[in-house]
Amino acid sequence: MKSPGPLIVKPEEIEAESFRIIDGEAGPHQFDEEQWPVVRRIIHTTADFSFIDTTRFSFAAVAKGLTALRAGAKVLCDTNMVLAGVNKTRLKALGGEILCYVADPEVAAAARDAGMTRSIMALRKGAAEGCTIFLIGNAPTALFELLRLAEAGEVDPALVVGVPVGFVGAAEAKEALLKSELPHICCRGRKGGSAIAAAILNALMIQAEH
Repeated sequence: MKSPGPLIVKPEEIEAESFRIIDGEAGPHQFDEEQWPVVRRIIHTTADFSFIDTTRFSFAAVAKGLTALRAGAKVLCDTNMVLAGVNKTRLKALGGEILCYVADPEVAAAARDAGMTRSIMALRKGAAEGCTIFLIGNAPTALFELLRLAEAGEVDPALVVGVPVGFVGAAEAKEALLKSELPHICCRGRKGGSAIAAAILNALMIQAEH
């Protein structure tokens, strides 16, 4: 049986080789030097090159996100899965913090009383507490609520990462974000998820460090 060749076991070498493969297979694309590291990190997370076609950046979205991160942004995410995937050591070093209220008992009670999703109530709480970067990887209702609050002048996001996954409302929420004037990074269609939301922030933080 033919040997598969030397096994790469060092994490940093595995990542570097993964990025080399991605860069080689991606071919020509429309992303600039700030945007491509974000898209490449999405592909690295998913092994799905279709995100080259679906990922969208509003004007200066990366620059605005980096400015907010370097200023110690307070970040709100919509699931504990996003929370788990974010590199909190990097975020703390930048002076920021990340919050998730979807499992908060008070949020759950308020959602029951109002007949709304916990994601909506958690989004409202984060906005009221001054969060400026929003990571939405799971809940279209949270993204719709953020858009509503922004239109009403109740929140002014520095960056919205809008990548909810699913069949009910996900694609529609992202199209609404694309039509808004909010600074955003978005993946069109049904695909998305918590891992992608976390990956986008992690990619931005690496740039913010430099």
